[in-house]
Amino acid sequence: MQVADDSAPPPFTVAELDYALPEDRIAQTPPAERDAGRLLCLRRHGTELAHAHVRDLPELLPPSLIVLNDTRVLPARLQGRKPTGGQVELLLVERISDGGIAPALRGGALAMPGASERWLALARGKGLREGTRVEFAGGALSAELGARRDQHYEVALAAPAGVAQAIAAVGQVPLPPYIRRAPEPADATRYQTVYATHDGAVAAPTAGLHLSERLLTQLLARGHEIARLTLHVGPGTFSPLRSTVLSEHRMHPERYSIPEATAQAVAAARAQGRQVLAIGTTVVRALEAAADESGRVRAGEGATSLFIHPPYRFRAVDALMTNFHLPRSTLLALVMAFGGVAEVRRAYEVAVQSGYRFYSDGDAMLTGSAP
Repeated sequence: MQVADDSAPPPFTVAELDYALPEDRIAQTPPAERDAGRLLCLRRHGTELAHAHVRDLPELLPPSLIVLNDTRVLPARLQGRKPTGGQVELLLVERISDGGIAPALRGGALAMPGASERWLALARGKGLREGTRVEFAGGALSAELGARRDQHYEVALAAPAGVAQAIAAVGQVPLPPYIRRAPEPADATRYQTVYATHDGAVAAPTAGLHLSERLLTQLLARGHEIARLTLHVGPGTFSPLRSTVLSEHRMHPERYSIPEATAQAVAAARAQGRQVLAIGTTVVRALEAAADESGRVRAGEGATSLFIHPPYRFRAVDALMTNFHLPRSTLLALVMAFGGVAEVRRAYEVAVQSGYRFYSDGDAMLTGSAP
């Protein structure tokens, strides 16, 4: 007869990801300066908290390898009309080619010009079905809905002057739904990191929005190293957990690319005893997906559906800077797996009490061995 292990911790449930957040704590605009945001510092799996600002990072960190996600957000939200006049909104998710997903990592998803392209997209409007036609900007860009793939449509886009140019001209930055203000011209710049390079994301890697060019220069001057990878953030990252059983949740695959120089930098940092600091949960997912059991990160391209939640043994990442995330989200599950469930919950309570700003345009938290 098998005897239950009374010493084993209770299973982690979705209820652990709930917390109370007043509406006025949800940031609607970014700080006036990128690196002016507040930074709540939590020792990993510890209880001691300290208050700082993002601009303090060069002095706060021990010698570190800092890994950035250089994906660039597409102007992926398109507002158009059917021939009957009904409004339709498309959110472009991924470009598809020859029946498969085009890699589009090295040159960017908008790098290949053409008068017609096929994409996966989320669509919102009345009476949408396969064959529905939509026009944008008076015909500068048109779309026809194709077959359904789960929540997405295959969409054929056409533009006389080239689809890439038309998307850039008529598309909008896809701000998250909890930002309730109208889009502003400044969003095209502020909802991108200063090091954004490769087109392909439908949402920003928001921890990186805090890093200014000035701060990156200061980090290098203090002896920290910086490396890059690319993970194109998709809408699946922000999909709510719909099941109380975390193992039943399936993440939408997201494509990533890790340069050989970054893989070598991680290996060198480990050999030298320097911590690997991930700027954002997307960097964590890419590095952990590419790491073997020993923590060696493999260079190359791939796609990951990795869902990190407690309990999880991290192999490649020692420290994490990230924004404050939504309740019942996969992002908060990752942060709790990294920093400790009770410890992160307490940190969030302190952040609420202390007036920190939450979500994409809000403040940040640093968790590591010695933040």
